[in-house]
Amino acid sequence: MGTFEGHLLPGLGLLMYSIYYSSLMSLALLRKQTLLKHPLLPRKLLGLGLVSQLSYEAVVKVVIPAFGIICEYYYPLGVNRLKIIDWKDPQRLFVFKDNWQHVTMFGFFILSGIVDIVSQAQRAPWSVKLERAAEALTFYVVALLMISHIENKSVLEIRVHLLFVLPAFLLALILTVEIWVPDNAPLWVLKSWMGLVLSTWMLQICEMYIPFTGQPWRADNPTDLAFVTIFFCWHLVLGVTLLITIYGLCSLWHRHCSSWTKTLGARYQQCPMESSGEELEKLNAEAMAQDGGV
Repeated sequence: MGTFEGHLLPGLGLLMYSIYYSSLMSLALLRKQTLLKHPLLPRKLLGLGLVSQLSYEAVVKVVIPAFGIICEYYYPLGVNRLKIIDWKDPQRLFVFKDNWQHVTMFGFFILSGIVDIVSQAQRAPWSVKLERAAEALTFYVVALLMISHIENKSVLEIRVHLLFVLPAFLLALILTVEIWVPDNAPLWVLKSWMGLVLSTWMLQICEMYIPFTGQPWRADNPTDLAFVTIFFCWHLVLGVTLLITIYGLCSLWHRHCSSWTKTLGARYQQCPMESSGEELEKLNAEAMAQDGGV
């Protein structure tokens, strides 16, 4: 959907996922973990199915894009963009190009989620590599489709979408490197940063449909085009700022949790046996006396 709502849904979805991943990454660094562990759904929700463990991440990859596909076809209510060819036209022209490009992107995110589900069910040594490969493929497809998406667009839309391609392609490269270099902390940080930049820039595109100034962006104005690039550079800094903020909040939570655990551990320490020997002897004597009385 080339509308405000059409960019808002994937933008918010990417932002929530990026914040979620950045939080996991921050906690892993604070705990000095060598593996990035993803929280799993409770076994009660899984029942006795074929999948013994399933991450929240895999579910989100399937559910949100599936909702996006439904919106592409049937939003607003009353429309139907499910057809790909206009059979009423003698030339049999393809129709709804933009929607089918969006559906293809959503479909690859669903494919990545399905790969996660299958690999987590198998729990084989190659599972993590397969998950990273599916994610990398997804973002390569996003970059490829975005390049073709700008055909017959205005200069402003071309620049906006090319700037969107940049973090998407870099994210795909990082995921590709992770296939052979897994569990690498610098790659975690870079991936979190690019994810935040990609999601915030998507929300910036939403602003272009409803400008906060009340005046539309002008594709024929060189100043507006220049500020598009300037704003993208600001989004790079915004991504770093968000990442530092998330790390700081996770650090505060980690310290609070650690101090609470230490206090709890100090409160429930076992009694040292050596220092209470006399008391134990008295208790044993009383117990023996009671047994003798019985």
